[in-house]
Amino acid sequence: MADKIEYKTREQMRVMARAGLVVEAALAAARAAAVAGATTRDVDAAAAAVIAAGGATSNFLGYYGFPASSCVSVNDEVVHGIPGDRVLEEGDLVSIDCGAIIEGWHGDSAVSLSVGQPAGERDTELIARTREALWAGIAALATAKRLDEVSGAIEDVAIDAGFHPIDGYVGHGIGTAMHQAPDVLNYRTRGRHPRVRPGMCVAIEPMFVIGTADSDVLADEWTVVSADGSRAAHWEHSIAVHDDGIWVLTATDGGAADLEPYGIVPVRP
Repeated sequence: MADKIEYKTREQMRVMARAGLVVEAALAAARAAAVAGATTRDVDAAAAAVIAAGGATSNFLGYYGFPASSCVSVNDEVVHGIPGDRVLEEGDLVSIDCGAIIEGWHGDSAVSLSVGQPAGERDTELIARTREALWAGIAALATAKRLDEVSGAIEDVAIDAGFHPIDGYVGHGIGTAMHQAPDVLNYRTRGRHPRVRPGMCVAIEPMFVIGTADSDVLADEWTVVSADGSRAAHWEHSIAVHDDGIWVLTATDGGAADLEPYGIVPVRP
């Protein structure tokens, strides 16, 4: 039986937005810390400090034993990279994913960036087009009847750019747990997909690779790497759907600036 979707009230969405803004600030600090010579542990520490200062708790730390407040994935690491002693170098492609909890409600978001100057134009395009796919998916959510419309919008960007969504890793519902129903796929699949309804909150997170869509998990049982060693990028936002529209919970402006080209005006819950 499929897991039941948890539908939220506007009041609950507002608490999620508070958690989301802590995540936004934590990612900004982590991005600033991701410089050549810093370790991935330094990046995590920057995010952790902001989460604590914001009166929130990390939803990553201790999650099935995960040992840090964020995932810091480098180059061919797609997601779930464990922060540690790895020293960042000029041109590294880094994806940072973190989340926070306030009053039992979760926020989750991710960004990708190059350390200093990008290693090449393909890295720059990979980061930009994966981010574009995120916003194409969010824009689709605003008018979608079913979630497969979001998946299709994401996949279309990947196809146009010549990239591949990593197989088997998807977005998810979010609320009283970081990961809950429904899955939000980054590619089309057959079958009946959940209806988009007011009260639904989801984390949309395209993960694109330059090479094939296949992946492996390292011996640490967390870090997902591209099977062919090609580089990967990852972007994510948490979004609320309510009677009057959508609101990006992990963006101060609710997504207004990035949704404007799509003709979508987000509305606060």
